[in-house]
Amino acid sequence: MQTIGQFGKNIGIMLGGGVLAGLAAGTLTAGHGPPAASGAPSVPIAASFSLCFTGGGTNCVVDGDTFWIGGEKVRIADIDAPETHPPRCDHEADLGQRATLRLQQLLNAGPVTLASADRDTDRYGRLLRIVERNGRSLGDQLVDEGLARHWTGRRLPWCDGAD
Repeated sequence: MQTIGQFGKNIGIMLGGGVLAGLAAGTLTAGHGPPAASGAPSVPIAASFSLCFTGGGTNCVVDGDTFWIGGEKVRIADIDAPETHPPRCDHEADLGQRATLRLQQLLNAGPVTLASADRDTDRYGRLLRIVERNGRSLGDQLVDEGLARHWTGRRLPWCDGAD
């Protein structure tokens, strides 16, 4: 079993007797994500995700477009989901809670790959990744279900006068 180690080493995550090993170098490493636009294929990863309730976490979902895995905070790069910390109106709170729970279900449904986006991190230091299963973006799935929208380069309001 591999554990979170020195810079450049693979992450292995032990969860409830299941071991995640075999992450290829450069896919997800301790303290560093894959190089931006590396083009290297991602290796599928799986974990059991809970909900994050405060601060950082290990293998938990923060909201509809952000989660922690193996000590790394990942922002799904191709979508914008409603805010939950704090929501700006009741509509955003409801939609944000539904998006958060749905992302948790999707991540727990089986292995995903984390592909590089147009840049490695955002201004908050989160890894920017396209999260896919079987070649389909989980972000696209959340958009199709009405729980997120495609990322346009800036956040747009979810409330628009709704309470």
